[in-house]
Amino acid sequence: MLSTASCSMKTIFHPAVLGHSWEIFLGPAISLRHPCFYHRIPPPAKYGGRHTVTMIPGDDIGPELMMRVKSVFQCACVPVDFEEVRVTTTSGEEEIHNAIMAKRNSVALKGSIKTDHTKPPSHKSYNNLLRTTLDLYASVTHFKNLPNVNTHHQGIDILVIRENTEGEYSNLEHESVKGVIESLKIITKAKSLRIAEKVTAVHKANILKLGDGLFLECCREVASHYPQVALETMIVDNATMQLVTWPQQFDVMLMPNLYGNIVTSICTGLVGGSGLVPSANYGCLCAVFETATRQLNKNPADWNWVNSTAILLANIGGQGSMMEIIRHIIEH
Repeated sequence: MLSTASCSMKTIFHPAVLGHSWEIFLGPAISLRHPCFYHRIPPPAKYGGRHTVTMIPGDDIGPELMMRVKSVFQCACVPVDFEEVRVTTTSGEEEIHNAIMAKRNSVALKGSIKTDHTKPPSHKSYNNLLRTTLDLYASVTHFKNLPNVNTHHQGIDILVIRENTEGEYSNLEHESVKGVIESLKIITKAKSLRIAEKVTAVHKANILKLGDGLFLECCREVASHYPQVALETMIVDNATMQLVTWPQQFDVMLMPNLYGNIVTSICTGLVGGSGLVPSANYGCLCAVFETATRQLNKNPADWNWVNSTAILLANIGGQGSMMEIIRHIIEH
């Protein structure tokens, strides 16, 4: 469909997404309970200088996921030191400030932070607050079928690019009169232009003629500078239906914030679930890597059940790199 153009786009926006589940890699030879995963003293780095990465475990299963990342990095002698910053749904302003100041490291690995919907309207989602404060304007997620993971649809290879800082997530709501709530959707030309990079632009401009209309106008403006890249448009409700019936037709999808959240959840289900798909959030000065959607643990007493594939792929570097690291663990 858009093979040449889309291949170049996927190279530019290639988050560490490709990979397999633990069972595929480890098989009977090694498991997450193997002693190699729990070295207390990290082996010396073998690749020269070390790098500091901010780690925000978050809530629920986040701390367990981060423990797995540390264990794999230690076994593989990865030259990374994690600066851990605790932010949870109960954190105060000081913890949030510490997380924001950790942008000095330029790269962060983050678990999901719960948002309590029972709190007053003035309370903002900490996930959203970090994205907007750090200006992580592009959420990039690559959805691809993994070998030996059985799904209804095969041949899926979709890159979803989501504007990450405005839209319905601007947190602008008020009660104009008793019983009438107004929620403002903010779309600006400047932020739409910097995210508009191709291909199927998902919108609702038939109803939201000004807001989503401006988004489409910016997409067309950027596309005019790249004649080799074809721009298609699709209304969001039709796009969701097309995704679950014929996802193979999509290559790169571009959309405002809320639509991106919905499409990301649909695509995650299409390729196997939340434990398999990582995501990257890019700004001009820093990047934050996390799972594409949240895994929930309904019984916090359970341990060692969570699928760590997504969070490892979020920071290891793709299929080839992960294969090398796992092979190193097995051999040593």
